[in-house]
Amino acid sequence: MILIYTDELNPRIEYISRLIFTTILQNEVSFTVKSSEFLKSELPKLNYSYEKFGNEFYIKPHRFLHCKALIQPNIQPVWYKGEKYFFESSKDSDLPFDPLAASFYLVTRYEEYLEFEKGKYSRFQAKESILEKYGLLKKPVVNIWARLLREKLKERFPEIQFPEPKFHFLPTIDVDNAWAFSNKGFWRTLGAFVRSAVKGNFSEVNHRLKVWKGSEKDPYDTFQYLDEVFKGNEDKVLFFFLLGDYKRYDKNNSWRNKHFQKLIRETAGKYTVGIHPSYSSSKKKGKKKLISELDRLKKITGSEVKKSRQHFLRLRFPRTYRRLINTGILEDYTMGYASQTGFRAGICTPYFFYDLKKEEVTSLNIIPFQIMDVTLRHYLNLKPEEAIAEIEALMQEVKKVGGTFSAIWHNETVNDEGVWKGYREVFEKMNKLGFELSDA
Repeated sequence: MILIYTDELNPRIEYISRLIFTTILQNEVSFTVKSSEFLKSELPKLNYSYEKFGNEFYIKPHRFLHCKALIQPNIQPVWYKGEKYFFESSKDSDLPFDPLAASFYLVTRYEEYLEFEKGKYSRFQAKESILEKYGLLKKPVVNIWARLLREKLKERFPEIQFPEPKFHFLPTIDVDNAWAFSNKGFWRTLGAFVRSAVKGNFSEVNHRLKVWKGSEKDPYDTFQYLDEVFKGNEDKVLFFFLLGDYKRYDKNNSWRNKHFQKLIRETAGKYTVGIHPSYSSSKKKGKKKLISELDRLKKITGSEVKKSRQHFLRLRFPRTYRRLINTGILEDYTMGYASQTGFRAGICTPYFFYDLKKEEVTSLNIIPFQIMDVTLRHYLNLKPEEAIAEIEALMQEVKKVGGTFSAIWHNETVNDEGVWKGYREVFEKMNKLGFELSDA
């Protein structure tokens, strides 16, 4: 156990201390606000206060963790052994920056509670983040800082033991559209056919006709292929299904379609299934839509729904997560960017959401992801070999700190057709490497 002394123990300090020392470093912590108790203790200990007593392991806190107002703190870069950090500490501290304050700023997504320039789909953009500005977005800095604290504590207290964290690989599939041409309903199918013909897109017209006749497979119907790739690892894979009503950004198959329902039930029999809340449900007045979509998935599978990922990765703090909590969701898999790969919250370990406006830890477990197929192909415009290199580099970053590497793919992006030509190989190589590196 590690004993932490602080002038005033508040929810922020307790939360981030437990995240770093217990969740990431897998060691218990206890707290004291009594200097006499701290000084006489024989435990490995950290003085996290504004007064240094002697030669103890000491970090002077940045005032950020004691501030209750939601205002942008003054953040200046701090250099240490050739690496850039932020939230300065003091010259007499054992580290020149405050890893607890810096980690808290990142994992709570503090910067997303403030005013920011909204990108397309009203999302917080990677370019607005401090990690992108500091060139740290491709590093799981919170995990790295935790290991730095581990090393410093072991230097001071050689008897302290830290288990070596394990690497986990978590591939996930979002089903926005189960089929490109099939099972869309008569009028919707007819309308799409006419539009293709009017636009002179006769190759698509021909493709549609062949799919309807059964002479060709629907280009989005890759579910048998996915079963082959995931064979033997079904318990490590998640599928998220979009069940919202047809709208501009929710052009999925109808949840009432019996073929779609059959697909969902068959998938749920092999893998863990979660909800993919629609674009419409993420709007300010979308709570009823979310409840309806959850009920649909529960009705189809006959099971409670506990896992979720937002369609279009739309997150608004704290509204989105509060809404998920209120509807019984226990795990969310949205934490990542559409426009960039990397670590949106600076962390690759699942952690509990901290509600900054309520100043409390919640029951919602956040599982960050690092890469998405659309990011690699459309936003970054990477060739297949470049995409493989990007994935391997990020996976090795996670492997070094023993975190969870999670990736988002879609059923339609592994069809090896059109703009996705060559990306099936990317998908296969990612899964092969991920499962090979997995410790459990």
